[in-house]
Amino acid sequence: MKKTFFILGASALLTGGMPSLASAQTSAVTNAILNQRTGLLDKARTDIDKAIVNEKTSGKAKTWYTRGEIYQGMLESPIYSKQLQPGEGLQKAYESYAKAVELDGPTGEFGKQAVAKRETLYGQAFNEGVNSYNAKDYDKAIESYKLASKIKPQDTTAVLYSAYASEAKQDFAGAKASYNQLLGMNYKSVNVYLRLLQMARQQKDNAEAAKVIQQALAAYPTNKTFMLEDLNLSLASGKGDDALAKINKAIAADPSNSNLYAVRGSMYDQQKKNDLALADYRKAVELDPNNFDAQFNLGVSNYNRAADAYTKASKMDLKTYQVSGKKYEAEGKKYFEASVPYFEKALQLQPDDRNTLVSLQKVYFRLGRNADSERLNAKIQSLNKK
Repeated sequence: MKKTFFILGASALLTGGMPSLASAQTSAVTNAILNQRTGLLDKARTDIDKAIVNEKTSGKAKTWYTRGEIYQGMLESPIYSKQLQPGEGLQKAYESYAKAVELDGPTGEFGKQAVAKRETLYGQAFNEGVNSYNAKDYDKAIESYKLASKIKPQDTTAVLYSAYASEAKQDFAGAKASYNQLLGMNYKSVNVYLRLLQMARQQKDNAEAAKVIQQALAAYPTNKTFMLEDLNLSLASGKGDDALAKINKAIAADPSNSNLYAVRGSMYDQQKKNDLALADYRKAVELDPNNFDAQFNLGVSNYNRAADAYTKASKMDLKTYQVSGKKYEAEGKKYFEASVPYFEKALQLQPDDRNTLVSLQKVYFRLGRNADSERLNAKIQSLNKK
């Protein structure tokens, strides 16, 4: 009996006094959860980091979900966040929740919770990106924006801000990738094409610029800026007839588009076909009185005619001037007066446009409207100080 008792006692001691390996490792997860709940996140972190590298617990969704909660908790804590490297909390929380979803599926007990938790990280990732950008740490900003984009793949804002950060560090390849990613997400924005075009210009890549312009026109076939860029490319390459054919085709397709007439008017101006240019500017204003370019260019056209008349008078000898000088000066004054309503309308549409301010100030001066001339001159000086 004693012998039997001794054996049973020893057996009980072995099984009761020394927990199994599996039980010990499971307790690491349990301890992590307990420490997390009592606010001891540093200890919870130590426990869970052991659990994720152990073969008994590393394959469990609960382990990874718990790790995500602990790192997210540290990230949000004013005390424990100081123990993390920049970006560490976000990255580890995200990868932990992602692993939990991978192991448990999006509808499993822990996978479902991980999906919801992962969503809450978006705002933190995005804000870290903004803070890093403001601190001119563009690499860290890009990293944070890309993480935010991973969290919400359908979101375009983080991708756009990543492009801005790449541009800020002169990483044109990275910026192009982000802008093109936006276009692939069906993101509608004239500005994206403008940024791609500007980068191509900065890199003096004419082939890339031409490609971007064609893509932009496919998306925005009646956009004035893109049409002008396309026309300028055609004109610069000696394809004036090609450019005119393009704009005529666009007008035939959309005859009520004021911008198209303004663009063709600019083109005629470049070709010194003044009467045709005037006709198009007038048509543009007829269709849309708020077309700034057309209003301004009509003002410029009358201004130039006035200047030409006064120049002719000033170059006459005394005898000729006595016969014809006053006639040319009267003609010049007439054109200066004709330019005023166009310049005034253009200034109403764009109150701080320097070219309009300077032109109209000169017209007022020539017409003897000194108070108006001085008023605009004061505004020009004020803008020059900014």
